[in-house]
Amino acid sequence: MQNYVKKSLEELVEEMRKIHSDFKVIDTEKVVVAEWVRWKCTFGCKAYGKHLNCPPFVPSVEETRKLLKCYSKAILARFEAKKNLSVHPSRIHHYLWESIRSMHEKMFELERFAFVSGYHKAFAFYALPCSFCEKCVAEELNSLDHNIKRLCRNQIKVRPSMEAAGIDVFQTARNAGYKVKVLASPDEEVQFFGLLLLE
Repeated sequence: MQNYVKKSLEELVEEMRKIHSDFKVIDTEKVVVAEWVRWKCTFGCKAYGKHLNCPPFVPSVEETRKLLKCYSKAILARFEAKKNLSVHPSRIHHYLWESIRSMHEKMFELERFAFVSGYHKAFAFYALPCSFCEKCVAEELNSLDHNIKRLCRNQIKVRPSMEAAGIDVFQTARNAGYKVKVLASPDEEVQFFGLLLLE
């Protein structure tokens, strides 16, 4: 096994900006976790039970709290969405599909880069339901059985969405210095946030 020298956080951040430039380094104490977030994700989202990075397939809110205690720093990355105007906004996942997919790919790339740079605990959280497959195996099999996760076609890349894990994205983004608000219309600019835990 080859020995790697862990990059300093400053060096890592500078190099990661070549992958995606719009992010802020924050203390994990600024990441807010709350039970109500998971409830909103479970009741009110059409994707419930259809994607392996969403409830009920992801760890509990309490497990998210425990995970955050293993880290002192995080990167909160912001992405601007492009809309597919040929799709009705009520089908939000498909309306924003390409942007969601791009954000998931970038967050995975950031995690991978941090990992090979000596940050072996690096772990990413995405936003919104998984986009790596046109249709998730959970929806194909119409199953809420956790064992179907072993059938995932993209096990290496799939990560939980922040909201699915109980992370209050609005307050966490505000704590990081981003200005965010609830959108009143699909015509407004859409932003996504991804989180990368580092230690």
